[in-house]
Amino acid sequence: MEIRLDGKAALITGGSEGLGKAMAMKFADAGANVAILARRTDVLDAAQKEIDAAGPGKVMNYSCDLLDAAATVDAFAAAERDLDGIDILVNNAGTSRAGPFVEISDEDWQADFELKLFAAIRLCRLALPKMAARRWGRVINVLNIGAKAPRAGGAPTAVTRAAGLALTKVLAGEYAPHNVAVNAIMTGFIKSGQWERLYAREEREESYEEFLEAMVRARNIPMGRIGEAEEYANLACFLASDAASYVTGVAINVDGGSSPVV
Repeated sequence: MEIRLDGKAALITGGSEGLGKAMAMKFADAGANVAILARRTDVLDAAQKEIDAAGPGKVMNYSCDLLDAAATVDAFAAAERDLDGIDILVNNAGTSRAGPFVEISDEDWQADFELKLFAAIRLCRLALPKMAARRWGRVINVLNIGAKAPRAGGAPTAVTRAAGLALTKVLAGEYAPHNVAVNAIMTGFIKSGQWERLYAREEREESYEEFLEAMVRARNIPMGRIGEAEEYANLACFLASDAASYVTGVAINVDGGSSPVV
């Protein structure tokens, strides 16, 4: 089955690197026009060139700090204007901040909620009414498997992602009568920039591939390997398409079987 997004416009936060860029490239390859949001203009410009080469659609980028509510509204308005509407919203921005509970400050909690929950709320508030008016839309919230099965030391990420899971279910029910689907992808151990940065910070003697293999063993991943960003993007493309027209309110694990919760 070939998945196509011809004529659709997608907005992806955190779209300049990692999973966000992989999804943007997949959407562009499927024929969509794509807007990517992130903070760093140099990284955005480089990503735009890669995404533009992946497909025939228009590709735009917007520098935006999603912690700034006014800047978020302005960036959405610019993307909506330049792409003549937003049909697909992917809330992908976020980090994997985690640590001992007593060491997490109020400021850390607030920043995590602002980036991972309130940014998504603001963008959904902007996008969903117009999707409903057109009677077609897709929202994909990128979360992680800790939202379903939080581990010790997993805060604040596990808590904010669990809130994102609840948001997904609420919006799916509210907008299903308008032919707008809202779903979540639960991220497991997937190759992305965060693991490259962790490897670089720790200045390990082992190779990057050896580092990843050790991570797989430590997590006891049933499939015995780390996931590829393209595999993740394939699911996102399906959920964004007409092929997923009767799929809403679900949270799908992409984790090689790691999560104890389906």
